[in-house]
Amino acid sequence: MDNYNSEENSIIESLISIFTVNKGEVKILLFRKKTEPYKGYWMLPGNVLKSNESLEENINEYVLLKCGFSELYIEQCLVFSEINRIPDKRVVATTCIGLIDSKSVELKQEISSTIESEWFNISAIPKTIYDHAEIIGKSIDYLKERIINSNILKILFPSDFTLPELQKVYEQILDTELDRRNFRKKFINLGLIEDTGYKNEGYTGRPAKLYRFKENFEGKNLF
Repeated sequence: MDNYNSEENSIIESLISIFTVNKGEVKILLFRKKTEPYKGYWMLPGNVLKSNESLEENINEYVLLKCGFSELYIEQCLVFSEINRIPDKRVVATTCIGLIDSKSVELKQEISSTIESEWFNISAIPKTIYDHAEIIGKSIDYLKERIINSNILKILFPSDFTLPELQKVYEQILDTELDRRNFRKKFINLGLIEDTGYKNEGYTGRPAKLYRFKENFEGKNLF
């Protein structure tokens, strides 16, 4: 590379917005910062890139060691390079989204006891450090574009679900109200899901039919 100057190096960090769905609510994983500045504020999971690793290796290692997930669907999405995004340091952030279903969260997440973490509804994000609120917003926008694809949806709903639960997730991410009858008709007519023969017993109100995505189908955009 011509005109390379070691003094022009920037720090590169990887940040990941990990989303899951729990009882129809879309949630994101955040960590609480324990040191100043911004002590007590929340932040996205992230890691500084080492000189001997790729971005993919960096984020996969961090997800395993700090977030507690051995398997996670990850897509790289955006880069944030504002000069003053972090005071007194030149830090470029490359960001990813991660998707995991709620059952895997319950069974596989093993976060270190030294890290305070919590899942937040995407409509109730707490105060965050630096530009993380902007990054979260952009990550939700990215998810909004991707959630219309049936393959992405299947990652969040690998097992039984109700159509009202599925509709609630779409309405939350797309920030719009959908007609219940049209939504139900669309999903049934697309041939992507099948009736399990069971209902979600044990909940208040009338039990709803449980569906699941078919094992093999061609991914398609739903809206």
